[in-house]
Amino acid sequence: MEKLKMHSANLTQDNIARIRDLFPGCITEAKGEDGSVKLAVDFDQLRQELTESIVEGPQERYQLNWPGKREALLTANAPIAKTLRPCREESVDFDTTRNLFIEGDNLDALKLLQETYLGKVKMIYIDPPYNTGNDFIYDDDFAEDIEAYLRRSNQKDGDGFQLVANTEANGRFHSDWLSMIYPRLKLARNLLRDDGAIFVSIDSGEIQNLKRVCSDIFGEDNFLSVFVWEKRTSRENRKVFSINHDFIVGFAKDRNSYQLTRGLLPYTDDVLARYKNPDNDKRGLWQSVALSVQGGHGTASQFYEIKTPSGRTIPPPSGLCWRFTEKKLNELIEDNRIWFGVDGGNVPRLKLFLSEMEQGLTPHTLWKADEVGTTDSGKRELNELFDGISVFETPKPTGLLRRFIQIADKEKDGIYLVGPEIFVFSQRSVVVPAL
Repeated sequence: MEKLKMHSANLTQDNIARIRDLFPGCITEAKGEDGSVKLAVDFDQLRQELTESIVEGPQERYQLNWPGKREALLTANAPIAKTLRPCREESVDFDTTRNLFIEGDNLDALKLLQETYLGKVKMIYIDPPYNTGNDFIYDDDFAEDIEAYLRRSNQKDGDGFQLVANTEANGRFHSDWLSMIYPRLKLARNLLRDDGAIFVSIDSGEIQNLKRVCSDIFGEDNFLSVFVWEKRTSRENRKVFSINHDFIVGFAKDRNSYQLTRGLLPYTDDVLARYKNPDNDKRGLWQSVALSVQGGHGTASQFYEIKTPSGRTIPPPSGLCWRFTEKKLNELIEDNRIWFGVDGGNVPRLKLFLSEMEQGLTPHTLWKADEVGTTDSGKRELNELFDGISVFETPKPTGLLRRFIQIADKEKDGIYLVGPEIFVFSQRSVVVPAL
């Protein structure tokens, strides 16, 4: 008999879920009257999303906060009086190209892309300053005009854009970096398709803050992984430790949608070599896997003895049970999907056919140098492009960009937005300056 529901739907939680779809950063954890922790709306944050001035009002809750966060949100939402201007004289096949390179302040560029590319980008890769204390970050304080700012700071880059050194002596060392990255990530999220993903390079200095600020913007449920990239293979003997890797933080716009269209890695020769067809099965190449699984999760119907074609009786291994019930196993045997060895007396194994497998390998989180390249290989590629002139010290190799596209886009035909210090090789890519 079907049980009757003794209560109506929780409309409050439904409404919170709707708000989370629009503003993931406005959903937090709060303690209810009964003492339990539930999802709740951070109304201060929501008010800040919906107003053009800074909202005050502290409230006890779980959240990532830093001095200047409200200003950063205001910066992300503030309009600008600028536009994109085509530069035909410096372009190649301007009217027919499928690629676009945008030169200018990256925050402005991200805002200008909102109208045309809102919700259309499949994959974004950015390479922000790592906040090592030696690099420069953009100053987004719009409280004073540009001339006053330049007189005060006396710093700008070669193209006239405002830059500020973020040294470790700065009392707002982490806060300034977070205020720089926050509005750019927030605008990047707007550009993503529902099944889109973003990947951000970083080192150990800001990895925790980057993951938390991405969780704040994209929602914790949309976290994909932290990938480890082997960026160099040589040993650095001048340091306390030779740091040979960087991190890459991955988030999806909506994890469930992303999983439907995410890409797989191509089969390697080593993997393909595991597939054979010793019994000439009409379904083609196959490999076998164990029939046993952990017994603690099995039911009584999964503990039985299997009789092989040679007459041998085999119980499940100690502490394990069979993957299938006896009835299901007999169906698989009848369909020639169980392998007992050439003489028919081996421990049974399940046949997995290459033709029936999802065509590709599940991406792993450790990206080795021989798979995607290193900063040295990226530098060699760049030097070849610029006749031996070293343009960047640590450029990203094309192999790394290929990996992002491989794991983000099954069809390989989406729109991709990437930062500089990397090569643009894919079709339909949109390129903006690095953060």
